Amino acid sequence: MIAHIALFLCTLVAMEAVGFLAHKYVMHGWGWFLHRSHHEKHLGAVETNDVYLLVLALVAITLIVLGNSGHDPLQWIGAGVAAFGIIYVVVHDGIVHRHWPLRPKPRNRYLRRLYHAHLMHHGVQGREHSVSFGFLYAPPIHRLKRQLRAARRAENTPAKTLPPMGAGLAGD
Repeated sequence: MIAHIALFLCTLVAMEAVGFLAHKYVMHGWGWFLHRSHHEKHLGAVETNDVYLLVLALVAITLIVLGNSGHDPLQWIGAGVAAFGIIYVVVHDGIVHRHWPLRPKPRNRYLRRLYHAHLMHHGVQGREHSVSFGFLYAPPIHRLKRQLRAARRAENTPAKTLPPMGAGLAGD
């Protein structure tokens, strides 16, 4: 049982790295055609970017089913993937993007840092030169500001105005 819990927790932690890589190289790369909707204003609760969450759910379900079919460790890996998806929906969609009716404002330091880092991620026009690709981890804000300034200097383009620190994100 300890090994199963360890496998679950390791998968949960590893999913942040998988999410970072997928966000930076797939969503802001060849998969931009789906992810673009996440960076634009929209009226409904569903966007094409949600395909990525559906893929994550299918991976988790497949792993859990395979685990229940005799490949026991896969069940715990699938549970870790599913837990990451649930945490993503609660934190990213609920607290960062405030897609829920209550629209909670982040109060503790961790959630505020995550929220402001994601504001900066959305403060870039298009898919190039974005910062902070993690979903549950955000680098220090001063480092992200420095990265944004450097990218804008390198591109020599006018900066898109960032929303005030308390403002919402695209799609709010």
